[in-house]
Amino acid sequence: MLPFSATAGVALAPDTLTAWGMFVHADIIVQAVMVGLALASLVTWTVLLAKSWEFSRLRRRLGEARDQVLAAVRLSDIESADALQHDIPRSLLDATVLELRLSHDVEDKAGVSERVASRLDRLEARHLRELRKGASVLATIGATAPFVGLFGTVWGIMNSFVGIAESNTTNLAVVAPGIAEALLATALGLVAAIPAVVIYNHFARSLAGLRGVLGDISAGIQQVVSRDLDRRTQRQAP
Repeated sequence: MLPFSATAGVALAPDTLTAWGMFVHADIIVQAVMVGLALASLVTWTVLLAKSWEFSRLRRRLGEARDQVLAAVRLSDIESADALQHDIPRSLLDATVLELRLSHDVEDKAGVSERVASRLDRLEARHLRELRKGASVLATIGATAPFVGLFGTVWGIMNSFVGIAESNTTNLAVVAPGIAEALLATALGLVAAIPAVVIYNHFARSLAGLRGVLGDISAGIQQVVSRDLDRRTQRQAP
């Protein structure tokens, strides 16, 4: 790219003021900012597609698992349910069975129920953290992209004023291209940030819904375990 002073007073071609033309003629720092913001925008839309598919599939499976858990009478009914043979529901069921096996010789049935509830609570928290991983990058993009774009704008405008000083003219035609290039960085920052914030909020609502379904599954498993323990206690009673 030619120094700003070398382009002063030169009539610019019409395509110079297009988005691509401004990118090509921008300072290397401003170009780097624009490329970074374009990549951030690409990441945002990639996360949208990937997480939308993941959440949609998971929401359907968790809904089926919840229905089967709430309809179960005994823990054996849950163990044979089709919807609990994979992914997150299976991990909740495995944790429950493990705790019951470890506590088979414990007489305090209330303590068993509490330990099962504790295991399920920690598993829920872990699964939600894993589900949030891909979406959390959107919060970072939404928070930082405007400031990155602003940095590119400040840098570009600074170069424009330097060009004015070197060319010894205040002609608007001299400074306008550099300012336009700088403002393009701010525009790209907003283009990257606004969708990231909107999509992140959408995923936050989706995660809240998934958290509720997970809570229903955990509560249903605990209820079934409590009933099984009460039946065992009644059989053992004289």
